[in-house]
Amino acid sequence: MTGPLPSQAKTDGAESRSTKIDAEGSTAVGDRPDAARNLASLIGYDVVVRIGWIFKTESVIMPAFLDLVAGPGWIRGCLLVVNRFGQSIPPALFARRLRRMPEKKYALAGWTFCMGLPFLALAAVWASVERASSHAWMAPLFLLLYGIFSCCHGLNQISYSTLQGKLLPVRLRGRMLAFAAFSGSCMAIVFAWWLMGDWLRLPDGGFTYIFGFTGICFALAAGVALWLREQPDDHARRTEIVAHPLRGAIDVVRHDANFRRLAAVVMLSVIGTVLFPHYQALARERLGLVGGNLMIWVIVQNAAVGVFGLLLGWIVEKRGERLGLRLAVFCNSLAPLTALAVDALGPDEGRRWFWLVFIPLGMTPISLKTMVGYTLEIAPEHDHPRYLSTLSLCLAVPFCFSPLVGWAVDAVGYERVFCGGAALIALASLLTFRLVEPRHLHSH
Repeated sequence: MTGPLPSQAKTDGAESRSTKIDAEGSTAVGDRPDAARNLASLIGYDVVVRIGWIFKTESVIMPAFLDLVAGPGWIRGCLLVVNRFGQSIPPALFARRLRRMPEKKYALAGWTFCMGLPFLALAAVWASVERASSHAWMAPLFLLLYGIFSCCHGLNQISYSTLQGKLLPVRLRGRMLAFAAFSGSCMAIVFAWWLMGDWLRLPDGGFTYIFGFTGICFALAAGVALWLREQPDDHARRTEIVAHPLRGAIDVVRHDANFRRLAAVVMLSVIGTVLFPHYQALARERLGLVGGNLMIWVIVQNAAVGVFGLLLGWIVEKRGERLGLRLAVFCNSLAPLTALAVDALGPDEGRRWFWLVFIPLGMTPISLKTMVGYTLEIAPEHDHPRYLSTLSLCLAVPFCFSPLVGWAVDAVGYERVFCGGAALIALASLLTFRLVEPRHLHSH
């Protein structure tokens, strides 16, 4: 059994949370202890993770490797199914245990370290295989290890987001988004420019070094997480009886009208991520772009992450998460249209300008962060794990259709698939006008 959600007493669950937020964006629980230290530690953690992440971007590196060892579009689509399953189901099952943990930073450090292990294993396997031979087993093994990574990443993300909600006041979350995105992207670009180009020109595609470096970065980030200074949660709060994971998610959706609207926005906007693997495929198949172009694309995308993060962080701090989410989702709708426009220029001009596609793609990770930030504001603080795990389940729904999208690309072409995706994402942006802004409700 579980007690009623705090949101049940009002039409929108965000209203119960909003009463804890004053005009300056601080919370009723008072100033968070060690907020400045924890802000710096979380930014440092994000920087190290971002350096590793640029070497495994889902929009470029991962689908390029899978195309190398597999081929058809539907297999490329399976990449995202595996990814989102791991980031949705395990967090829902882990939310209850995380809520009861007195100190969440150990969960963050442990799962971050585990994120690196599958990539270290991939590096070892790829270093040992003979590239002259065909290995039908490589694609399934890659998807298996990538699935393990995705599970660890999902558990890492719910731990990270819960810690962010616990350790940082509302106002500092926008500031952290800005500084972490900008500094992390700058450092990631430096390492990619320094290392990735030479690695991609190696006979094996450089994936031994790419995967190995990624695994090492995640292991180092786990050490940074231990620098967080966290006060143990109150024992009474940790021992509260909470619902079964899936029952808890159903309760959130059933009783929180505003979260239901957020779920619709999330499920439509995530179509942009479902299209991720197909941009590099379009460039390879129609424009003949391969090899070193991968490095340019990941650099452009991460530069966009840094600039957009700086801008959206300021907007979130001054105007709230809802406006940041609206702008981020709208920008996501421009990516597929940009890809089609560049392709329409013809092979010569298309090869020259295809990097432009990865500018709006840089908004995708920022939009995911604004979804998390908005969820943290509308959820009661003690219920953050349950709301975040429910958000992860909502994010998973569109990814079930990812293989179908890959098949559709092969069957009807990029134009119809990309135009349809852009329309759905634009609709998600319009639906954000129906969301409440928690920071403003106190004045009504």
